[in-house]
Formats: sequence, structure tokens, C-alpha cells
Amino acid sequence: MGILLGLATALAWGSSDFLARYATRGLGTLRALFCMQGFGATFLTIFLLATGRWGHLFDGSGWRPWAWGIAAGVCNSLAMLAFYRCIELGKLSVVAPLSAGYPVLTFLLTVLSGERLTIARSCGIAATLVGVILVARGEAGGNNDAKNSKQGVVWALCASVAFGVLFWILGLHVIETTGAYATVWLVRLTGASITLVLLLLTRASIPKGQGSAIVRTAGMGLLDTGALVVSNRGMQLEQVSIVTVLSSLYGAVTVVLAAILIRERLSRVQWLGTIAIFAGIVLIGR
Repeated sequence: MGILLGLATALAWGSSDFLARYATRGLGTLRALFCMQGFGATFLTIFLLATGRWGHLFDGSGWRPWAWGIAAGVCNSLAMLAFYRCIELGKLSVVAPLSAGYPVLTFLLTVLSGERLTIARSCGIAATLVGVILVARGEAGGNNDAKNSKQGVVWALCASVAFGVLFWILGLHVIETTGAYATVWLVRLTGASITLVLLLLTRASIPKGQGSAIVRTAGMGLLDTGALVVSNRGMQLEQVSIVTVLSSLYGAVTVVLAAILIRERLSRVQWLGTIAIFAGIVLIGR
């Protein structure tokens, strides 16, 4: 069941990230992220009020469940800010595989926490790193589109690092302390609060004529929040490294959608790098 939940997470995240391409370019990174997190927090609040699955937030466990959940929310906000920025600037078929390389860091952190490094997983880490280099080096040129693509690559790598740390603390510390559903609620609530403060500080407003983009953010909020809930539940049933690897295949879903629906093209070197990234992710999960 944990494996199926990991795959369901990848499908939901991949679809949400494809929608994010249009939302971020219409609303901007901060506004799109705030709307997504706000809708996600609203959906999950309704769900928790109906089911009562508040985890350890209101059972007398003290401040630790709240602290861990908020810490995960801060980490997730940094990751999502970087990820939405890379989607806004770069090509989906490039930045999605790069950001999906986070299982490398998650696994290395679990190794430092006591997990053993097998030969297959060592090869997986090497293949993923080589793939990242190939995909990143494929974004060459001096025009504005190429510069934006290069910036997208940098933001995608930043997102990958932040996601790697996030899933490590989620799997080893947060979910057990706070609860699978309550953790996501705190993550969304914290993220929406942080982005709201940033929007107020920058005095950003919603541009006119962006109703369709806002509707997309509602879909993103439902898909992204649902994916995080499913992922957390999966990590309760299966090893953290396995669920993390499977969920990171969202990059493949996004690449396929971008290739089919908006005809994004990659160079041969970038295709080779993309294949290496996903092959490495599979090896890490063995």
C-alpha cells in the first residue's frame, strides 16, 4: 500500500506542477503560492473538521507537535518558493527533473542518521548527479530566454535541496510526533501565513483578468495538499526512502505533460540527463 501511495503522490504532484506553470506566469510566484497554500489549508481544514483526524495537536501532547509541524511548514515554504520560481522562469521539462533529484539528499541524510549505503544506491546517487549536470549544461545561450532558463535551473536545484531536507525531517521526526494529516494542515497554514506576510511587505496585489489562473491555483491546492497527505500516510506504512523516491517521480509526469500538451523540447544531452536522473532515483529506492 505504501508503494501505491508513493505513486499516487507522484501523479498528483506532477499534475499540480503542470498547472503551476500557467498560474505562476499569470500571477507571479508569491501570489500563486499564497493562493495554492490558502486553498489547500481551507480544503484540509474542512476535511479535519469532518473527520477529527487532528493527530497529536489537541490530545495533550504539548508544544512539540506544533513546533515540528511549523518547522516543516517553514521548510516547505522555502522549497515551494524556489520551486514555483523555477517553474516561472524555466522550462518544465528541465526544472521538473532537476527539482525531483531531492531523494539523493534525503537518502544521504538518512545514511548519516544510521541507514547503510548499498552499492545500488551509491550508483543511483552517482547517476542522479551526472544527470543533473547534463540537464543543467544543456541550458546554454546568451539571450533572455536562455538566461531565464539558467536562473530556472539554479532555483530548481535550490528547491531540490530544500525538499530533500523537508522529507528527511518529515519521515524521521515530524509525522510521528504531529500526525500525518495534522502535519500537512500546519504546513499549509504556516506557508500561507509566510507568503501573506511577504505579499503585504511587497504590497503585491492580484492582477486583473487572472480569474483562470486563480481557478488553477484552487486545483493546485487540492492536488498538492492531497499529495502531501498521501505521501505522509505512505511514509507511515513504508520506508521513508522508498516513498520519497516514488513520489519524486512527479518530475516524469510533468515532463510527459509538457511534451504532449505544450510541445516543450529537450536537447539529446538533456534527454540523456533526464533518463539518468530517473534511473538514479529508481536505484536509490532499491
